[in-house]
Amino acid sequence: MTDKTRESLAEILGGRQGAIDASVPPAAFVVGWLAAGQSIAWGAGAAIGVAVALGAFRVARGGKARAVVVSLAMVVAAALIALHTGRAEDFFLIQLLSNVASALLWAASIVVRWPLLGVIVGLVLGQKTKWRKDPVLLRAYSRASWVWVFLQYTLRVAVYGALWWSGQVVALGVARTVLSWPLVALTVATSGWVLYRALPDDHPGLRVVQNEPES
Repeated sequence: MTDKTRESLAEILGGRQGAIDASVPPAAFVVGWLAAGQSIAWGAGAAIGVAVALGAFRVARGGKARAVVVSLAMVVAAALIALHTGRAEDFFLIQLLSNVASALLWAASIVVRWPLLGVIVGLVLGQKTKWRKDPVLLRAYSRASWVWVFLQYTLRVAVYGALWWSGQVVALGVARTVLSWPLVALTVATSGWVLYRALPDDHPGLRVVQNEPES
């Protein structure tokens, strides 16, 4: 089976909307902060207000209430941190730390032979953990998971960390937008390419698990 007959990783994973929505409240924070003369309170209010409105819109359109609540809680927590420290850049601190944790978690999952890309795709395809019985799939998911470690999470940590350290609030807002859906799309496309490059031409693809050991 050639790559042309295989569905892309983006088609399997989907989920673009969540990445887009996540970048809107931080942008609102920066706009509110600037418009009110660098007032953290106004920036926090703008971010929370936009998050509530966006969440209500998603629920009204059939979105999952739990996902909306989690997203809103993250925005509120970020706002409270910035209000507590008095540093506007600390609104982005949770995002920075969560990417540090994600980079470490994804790397650890590869080391212990439970690559998270395989776990996620396996759940989406309804395979659960059956894919681990196929050594070819296990190897392919491991290689592709490194793309997520370095291209997405490590890159974000480097950019967010440098901007947070230097107190560049506006640049953090811009980076938060640029490194959301555009970077996710690039990561999915690149990891999908690596994933399928690691599969032999005669392998049936991600939806079929071969239990036979490699020759």
